[in-house]
Amino acid sequence: MMKKIALVAVCATYLSACTTTDPYTGQQKISNTAGGAAIGAGVGALAGLAIGNSPVGRRNAALIGAGVGALAGGAVGNYMDSQEAELRAELESTGVSVTRVGDRIILNMPSNITFATDQDQIQPAFYSTLNSVAIVLRKFNRTLIDINGHTDSTGSLAHNQALSERRAASVANFLGGQGVDQRRISTMGFGPNQPVASNATETGRAQNRRVEISIAPIKA
Repeated sequence: MMKKIALVAVCATYLSACTTTDPYTGQQKISNTAGGAAIGAGVGALAGLAIGNSPVGRRNAALIGAGVGALAGGAVGNYMDSQEAELRAELESTGVSVTRVGDRIILNMPSNITFATDQDQIQPAFYSTLNSVAIVLRKFNRTLIDINGHTDSTGSLAHNQALSERRAASVANFLGGQGVDQRRISTMGFGPNQPVASNATETGRAQNRRVEISIAPIKA
């Protein structure tokens, strides 16, 4: 217990020194370079205590055990910076947004460009965009990939939940077919439960119908 308390104190010291404002979200975060150093000093160990037995922690550990390279220290920020830059270049003018939140990169894919209404099959016009995503994910293979489906609130909860799950699975299957290691991928459907806008307007509902790909480093 004392070791855990000491570790928390060390991490708190480093985090307070390394906090900066995220240019994309306006939120406070650990700066990429300094944050990596903090991880090397103990933040990574604390995260291991917190999530070591979570699904993410188990997937992280399984990939390291299978020989997939992990990241540590300052390498984390540099690696994610490079991956973010390549994703932004590949996805410019595609309708897919790229958002950076700390060490995590989030790709927001609106359903109007990925799926026909109430369908779970990817529209052929979107294949080239997903191919571009796959190219970057194959190159930067030391990351975990969470694919999350979301819907608006139109229709029954059960229908929307199932649709969100199938859409997430369709994107995962496509990426796997392009050579992205499926051991890195997890899918989940949230139905209408995580809206980013009001479901009272068509504009808001359109924003809520989306698939998000969240990319995070595999940490040692």
